[in-house]
Amino acid sequence: MVVDDVSFSIPAGQVTCLLGPSGCGKSTTLRMIAGVDMQDEGKIFVDGSLVCDTVFRIPPERRAIGLMFQDFALFPHLSVADNVAFGLKGSKAEKRARVEDLLERVHLAKHIDNFPHALSGGEQQRVALARALAPSPRILLMDEPFSGLDERLRDGIRDETLALLKEEGTAVLLVTHEPHEAMRMADEILLMRGGKIVQRGAPYNLYNAPVDRAAAAFFSDINVLQSTVQGALTATPFGDFLMPGHPDGTQVDIVIRPQHLKIDFDRNGRGPNPTVQDGTPARGVVERARFMGRESLVEFRMDFDGSILRVTVPNVFLPKPGTPMWLMIRRDRCFVFPRK
Repeated sequence: MVVDDVSFSIPAGQVTCLLGPSGCGKSTTLRMIAGVDMQDEGKIFVDGSLVCDTVFRIPPERRAIGLMFQDFALFPHLSVADNVAFGLKGSKAEKRARVEDLLERVHLAKHIDNFPHALSGGEQQRVALARALAPSPRILLMDEPFSGLDERLRDGIRDETLALLKEEGTAVLLVTHEPHEAMRMADEILLMRGGKIVQRGAPYNLYNAPVDRAAAAFFSDINVLQSTVQGALTATPFGDFLMPGHPDGTQVDIVIRPQHLKIDFDRNGRGPNPTVQDGTPARGVVERARFMGRESLVEFRMDFDGSILRVTVPNVFLPKPGTPMWLMIRRDRCFVFPRK
């Protein structure tokens, strides 16, 4: 079974994102809503009206659902205007007015009579968006719509797309495997794994309160400390962590993101004093340091077990390999999960 017990609603004017790795069931879910595939169980409603169950099925073209895919699927033999007008009904003048309005809003009015081959990838993407929105669909389904674009163009085009979607007030379901894209565009994220929705909520909540280790790792790099609960405590090189509610012998993963470790200098074999917030410092030696543009990534081989911990530091910080330093972890930014 590709998709199992998936249930959600998409409010008008909201961008909802199905986020997850390839093969988790995102596109299959979208195709069932569109009517391209038919589900084995369950029902699909649009504005409270049934469009599909395992017997009854309204065909895709009558569902008032717009589709926008990765390859844009523009008709090469039609002009930009005719591509956008393709699904419209009404008089010639009414269709032309709608086309001109949308192309003006996506900043392509001057290309109205051009053909797709004369446009850049970003311009073709905006034409595809205008075409999908032209009939004023109640729901717009977007399947990896930005993945074919140059990375340098993506953020600007995403922002322009989001602004237009909000103006139209359409309910949007966006499918992506990129956490950055979901965080940038979505009002609500549905995190999928193995055909199920494992967590849902606003981007802030999923990032700052992940349901498990895999959810935390999906949004960013993580460091993991492994330990075992004894007497409601679990011991680490950074001090003991309280573990109420976990029986003795429970194996746990303590997860912390690279930006939430702190670095201090070695002072003749001594580090900073322990604090309530940062716990006990642990010593490591720099393996390598790289400047990443906005931040520096420093990798440490830790004295306590030889493991590698990664730390990101704003701006330029490039200590030489072999330099001893002390690391502390922000207690309030750690996630503790029973090991699976």
